[in-house]
Amino acid sequence: MGRPARVSPDRILAAAALEFAEHGFAGARVDRIARRARVNKAMLYYHFKSKQRLYRVLLRQMFTLAVQPLQAIAAGGGTHAEKLDRAIAALAAFLEEHAFFPAIMLREVAEGGAHLDRETLTALAAVPRTVGGIVRQGVAAGAFRPVHPVFAYFSLLAPMVFFLAGAPIRKELSDLHVMDMTALSPAEFVSQLRETTRRSLVRNAGECSA
Repeated sequence: MGRPARVSPDRILAAAALEFAEHGFAGARVDRIARRARVNKAMLYYHFKSKQRLYRVLLRQMFTLAVQPLQAIAAGGGTHAEKLDRAIAALAAFLEEHAFFPAIMLREVAEGGAHLDRETLTALAAVPRTVGGIVRQGVAAGAFRPVHPVFAYFSLLAPMVFFLAGAPIRKELSDLHVMDMTALSPAEFVSQLRETTRRSLVRNAGECSA
């Protein structure tokens, strides 16, 4: 018999992302993930050893991808307000590109972070630490009003996560003519969030880029 065909771990991770978003950690099934990825369970366990390991690898990968553009923004040029503007746009772009991720994180928050180990939490912390660093430097320079960096981070992250994770509900409300939710596109939502953040944090809102 020949060797089994090699399967990219990324294909398994992509399948796992959809499964965890739809069913949460407890409800996710390895056999469904394997079917989505078009691999057998043995191949999945070969790469990831367990469902828990697969889940944590996925989250660490997502946090690492999310923080990379933020770190580049923090280290780059521009005013403090421009950096914050770009950080908001980068976070929103990441969440839009990985549409499954807000649902996974909302489920994990609801369960008190029960499935996050130290390594995963360390990867997660890099995101608020980087955004908070941008805010902290702006406060120290007098460009931003005094605000706790953690508060600033959650004040811009939470609306994005809820808005994007709620896309199916918004569509259902619009389809049932209960409330028209179609007028506010994700791009417009992010634009208004950036404007609101400018007004609440920046001492001179005119310093921000348009």
